[in-house]
Amino acid sequence: MRIVIGVVTTALLALVLSAGPMAAAETWPQRPVKLILPLGAGSGADLGARLIAEKLAARWGQPVVVENRPGGDGIVAITSFINAHDDHVLFFGPSSSFIAHPYMYDKLSYDPHELSPVARVTSTLIAISVPSQLGVNSLKELFAMARAQPGKLNWASITGATDLILHSFIKKSGLDMQRVPYRNPVEALTDTAKNRVHLYWAAYAIVRSQAQAGNVKIVAIANSEPTSLLPGVPTPAQAGYPDLTFDGLVGLFGSPDMPAALRERIAADVKTALDDPKLHERLTATGQVVVPGTASDLAASIDKQRAGLVEVANVLGIKAATQ
Repeated sequence: MRIVIGVVTTALLALVLSAGPMAAAETWPQRPVKLILPLGAGSGADLGARLIAEKLAARWGQPVVVENRPGGDGIVAITSFINAHDDHVLFFGPSSSFIAHPYMYDKLSYDPHELSPVARVTSTLIAISVPSQLGVNSLKELFAMARAQPGKLNWASITGATDLILHSFIKKSGLDMQRVPYRNPVEALTDTAKNRVHLYWAAYAIVRSQAQAGNVKIVAIANSEPTSLLPGVPTPAQAGYPDLTFDGLVGLFGSPDMPAALRERIAADVKTALDDPKLHERLTATGQVVVPGTASDLAASIDKQRAGLVEVANVLGIKAATQ
């Protein structure tokens, strides 16, 4: 009898242990969830986060709070997320806020593996804009002007990844265009509208107001696919400059020790939220392309972008930093 009881007890214990991660996924969250963003209020990712947070809060039965932690090229938000050591704190943001860090710093202040993919959410529309006063209507015309007037035109971008891509393209193309550094995307947009900046790369959500006012002209979107939101505006590939292609990938990230079952559940809940036609419509209006996916989908998309940055860094002669 003791042997039978021992076998039964062992079997029950194994069942409980194996069910642990699944049970944890089913009961999560037990308290409010925080989404930490590396961008300020009003950015494309911020608008998307707030719309999705509202849906997830209703589904999870707990508040979902969006916390903006801009600054430090995304490192402020990343550090805040990592130091939380809390499975109720997630990082919500664009891959462009961190994938370029190995090429921007001699030594990384955090372990990139601490940003572990949970769910792919959207792709931010990225506008490549020029001042309306400049009088050009395409990338081809812009770069022709830059060749005809070496050193006279400049460019600006906010994130590290897009900075590297533009810098690499300009170097490889033999163009003489100077970079103007900005920390505030609104200031860069204002200077573009006033013809002080001649090429500005930023989320469509940022430049939309000035574009609608006729002060800047969107000559291309950096994304790999065109959008019905901007009919007639080509992608870089369509315009003949495929090296300028970059999708504004936005995802949810958790800690590396988050159970797989919980990742799957969060990704499924995000997809369900994004399947809502009204939410889909509102996100599209803010310049977000809805592309929900699993943790594996997000990881694959980021790996592809990282591979592209390796080529960019080679052109610039930059080696990746270590931790």
